Amino acid sequence: MTKETNDTKTVGRLKSRPQFLAVRNGEVRRGRAFLLEVLDRHQPEDPPRVGFTVTKKHGNAVERNRMRRRLKAAVRQSAAIAMKNGHDYVIVARRDVLNTPFAELTARLVERIESTPKQNASRQGGSRQGGPRTPVPGKHDGKES
Repeated sequence: MTKETNDTKTVGRLKSRPQFLAVRNGEVRRGRAFLLEVLDRHQPEDPPRVGFTVTKKHGNAVERNRMRRRLKAAVRQSAAIAMKNGHDYVIVARRDVLNTPFAELTARLVERIESTPKQNASRQGGSRQGGPRTPVPGKHDGKES
């Protein structure tokens, strides 16, 4: 399924819901045009796999398919080379994918793939620090005026 020549590398596809859900437990790399989720499967001999997600809130079917096609082309053109063997990638499109120039889209995708991993703050118990909230005097503080 994966063929590696001197300059090109084809990647496998994530197709089933359990595969996509497994990647959600990995690293999250955010961007303006898309969100990249990465999971190291700890199988360095296996080829990388990629899946694409475009939700209905980002437009009608024509627009969603255009977003998906642009992301697939970006992966095929340059990002596949940056993908590491034994990793799964899920690219979650945002509406900005439609308006971002293609060269910039591919550059950002390669940059996100090669960037250092960041854990999702919500999966670490929250990123907000500090104690309980202090009440602010006002309209609903329980005192009659």
